[in-house]
Amino acid sequence: MDNFVVSARKYRPQNFNTVVGQSHITTTLKNAILNNHLAHAFLFCGPRGVGKTTCARILAKTINCTNITKQGEACNECDSCTSFEKGASLNIHELDAASNNSVDDIRALVEQVRFAPQAGKYKVYIVDEVHMLSANAFNAFLKTLEEPPPYAIFILATTEKHKILPTILSRCQIFDFKRITSNDTVVHLEEIIQKENIKAERNALQLIAQKSEGCMRDALSILDKIVSFSNGALTYKNTLEHLNVLDEEYFFKLLEYLTKQDLTNAILLYDEINQKGFEGDTVLNGLASFIRNILVCKDPASAKLLESIEGWREQYIDTAKSISTPYLISALNILNESEIQFKMARNKRLHVEMAIIKLNFLAQAIELSLEDNQIVKKKLVDAHYPIRLKKILPLSNVMVNSEAKLVIETNEAVKKQVEKSATNATSKAEAIINTAPTNNTANIHSKGAEIEKATSTDETVSNIQVKPTMPIPTISIPMEDSSTGSKKNLLEVLQHKYGKEYEIEEVKESLPLEMELLKKCWDEYAVFLEANAKHASSGTFKVAQLNIIDEIHFTVTVGALTAQKFVEQERMNLLEKLWGIFQNRAIQFDILVEASDQEDVPLHMRLNSKQKYDRIAEQFPLVKELKSRCNLEVYF
Repeated sequence: MDNFVVSARKYRPQNFNTVVGQSHITTTLKNAILNNHLAHAFLFCGPRGVGKTTCARILAKTINCTNITKQGEACNECDSCTSFEKGASLNIHELDAASNNSVDDIRALVEQVRFAPQAGKYKVYIVDEVHMLSANAFNAFLKTLEEPPPYAIFILATTEKHKILPTILSRCQIFDFKRITSNDTVVHLEEIIQKENIKAERNALQLIAQKSEGCMRDALSILDKIVSFSNGALTYKNTLEHLNVLDEEYFFKLLEYLTKQDLTNAILLYDEINQKGFEGDTVLNGLASFIRNILVCKDPASAKLLESIEGWREQYIDTAKSISTPYLISALNILNESEIQFKMARNKRLHVEMAIIKLNFLAQAIELSLEDNQIVKKKLVDAHYPIRLKKILPLSNVMVNSEAKLVIETNEAVKKQVEKSATNATSKAEAIINTAPTNNTANIHSKGAEIEKATSTDETVSNIQVKPTMPIPTISIPMEDSSTGSKKNLLEVLQHKYGKEYEIEEVKESLPLEMELLKKCWDEYAVFLEANAKHASSGTFKVAQLNIIDEIHFTVTVGALTAQKFVEQERMNLLEKLWGIFQNRAIQFDILVEASDQEDVPLHMRLNSKQKYDRIAEQFPLVKELKSRCNLEVYF
């Protein structure tokens, strides 16, 4: 049984004419050979699998050929060509810089350069993956690369030109290889399957070329795998199955459901795709590429940018005619954001389904219009929405006056209406609260509500705070006692109706900052810290200086940054204490650091190395004796 040779090696180009997709480079090299304008150093750079090393070998073989053709190709018959084909040429040396990247490896190469070739014109040194050389190796290579012997030619190959030192780049003739187009890849694959007597559909070869992304080596490797998988008969279906690629038919169906706002079938179709083993990011990426292809098909001039097999081209063009450009642009934006956030999502499936839901209602959510040559996004206020919410304004204040009126202030207009209402209590309540009954009652709907402040001109109801101890769904407040005919204020009504269920507290007036009371509170907190074993913080509080700025602000001056941190750690607890004593939650303080002239620096930070040693030798004489007996030298 013969040893199997992969197609990437078996069909590796042997002359410039068989190199695929790099005619701009092969033509230049052939002309340079024919005109004898060869540079002493070449740099081949470009993506992987596009022919850099292959062109380097062809160039090395051609310049040593004794019978170069008129087209600038090697004859493949002379002794130099045959020895090259057998791998026995002494004039061509290849170095893999990925594994031989040290200075010693480059020095060994430079030593070989000194010896002239025994047969042939040139000694060619091919250094592959040259960007892997260390900085010292590059520096050791500079002089030889700049002024080599006339018989030495260096060909460097790399996939990452930006990693090479500028001094190396300036000494080389640079050739940039490009990615191989899908059409060139398909043509080359057709030649190979014809030589191998393999049956293959053109759609399958186009799918392989699309999957390889311009890398011929990957395309040939994929071809070998699918030939083994399909037993020598490549079809579009088995190629699709082997490459684990989503068929574009799924995307056409999904887009149809989304444009018709058929969310149920869209979600079911995604479930079918998910059951086949495709991850969510694959679906998002594939759908984004699909919509991008539709977008480029909107204009015949850009239709050539379509990245798809020929069988779907007509369907792409027909679909592009029925879908608006604004929808496609917005859909691409949604898919791009979803794909970026996919890795951070915990529930991957829900994340993809949310993107599908957004696309489903995209047509009725926004529209894009052109205003002043700029695309503007607008909301459609007349369109149908899947969910419509109504905003409810919160209650801002509850005010109680001496005539038992309840004022609910929600905006400035209501406040002005209250000021202009009638003078008696019943008419005022009806004017302000439209839902109040005519028998001077008001319904208050709240659960667990707390009336924090109440104001009144009457001395009997001023300065009160009413706190419910249980939720009351409905409070019916009688404004007049039917037995006596006398009016009652709100406090008396609540006491009569609920008794002890309400706790009534007086609202205390806030006190301005005073140094005496502030200092007392500050000292009490220092004692509290001392009792809780926070001795460092307590000491800082005792020596801190206080200064009142205004009625709600004061400053704390400490002597070091460490003291500032101690005070900052106790800020919230201290403020809670101050707020409770002064009955004012607006009180705040700033911490200032006023460093002293002589800061307390630790001893080990003030001494240099020599002083530290002297101090240790003074405290421990055996250290000094050890130094003298062993003749030790101490470097400071």
